[in-house]
Amino acid sequence: MAGKHPRNLAGLRAARRCGVKTRSGEPCRAPAIAGALRCRMHGGKGAGAPRGNRNAQKHGAYSKRVRNLRAVRQAFEKAMRVMIEQLDDFS
Repeated sequence: MAGKHPRNLAGLRAARRCGVKTRSGEPCRAPAIAGALRCRMHGGKGAGAPRGNRNAQKHGAYSKRVRNLRAVRQAFEKAMRVMIEQLDDFS
């Protein structure tokens, strides 16, 4: 059944080969990724690390506006606790 493969493999056979030296010392025979010189196993597919520092993105949890809102809320809660204590003392 050799030579009677149902798929059209002409493009795969004509593709440029990776050519990286393998551990056996022979060149890699895998087809290179389109637009790259190497195959998927030897670094043709990856584009490297993502750009920018995604760990330093701003989220606003410690912005001046949020800190002020937090301080107002804490002052309000403290005033409410004092009022509740005064009501308990009154009754």
